[in-house]
Amino acid sequence: MATSLTLNVNGKSRLISVDDPDTPLLWVLRENLGLTGTKYSCGIAQCGACMVHVNGEPALSCITQVSQVAGKKITTIEGLSRDGGHPLQKAWIAEEVSQCGYCQPGQIMSAAALLAKNKNPSDAEIEQAMARHICTCGTYNRIRKAIHAAAAMTRKGA
Repeated sequence: MATSLTLNVNGKSRLISVDDPDTPLLWVLRENLGLTGTKYSCGIAQCGACMVHVNGEPALSCITQVSQVAGKKITTIEGLSRDGGHPLQKAWIAEEVSQCGYCQPGQIMSAAALLAKNKNPSDAEIEQAMARHICTCGTYNRIRKAIHAAAAMTRKGA
């Protein structure tokens, strides 16, 4: 028997129906709602590609049951900015962070959660916030540089 749940995704209330309330949020975002920016990679919370925000906190959507987030505010990479104008998105482009780009939505979502709480993070704070992510292209130095650049933009009000 299907279960109906109301999710608040990227500022919109969405009624969804799932066969199993334990379904990972990732699959509901991608398959039910068509939000494919959140990526599937490992499926066991080891890589960070599926990172979203739940009530402003980073959450690995591959292990988050959809029933756990009903009624909570969910933000995906699509909800970060309508036009790519978020400071992190601008910095990612300016610093040429992406190579394959697969892990980048999750990386950006963790960085956004960090900058929401800390407008001037140190290298150590960035490394701690980004520790859940694996970038097989090895762009970690560019990621850190982009986070510093986005933090500077945020402090200046950009």
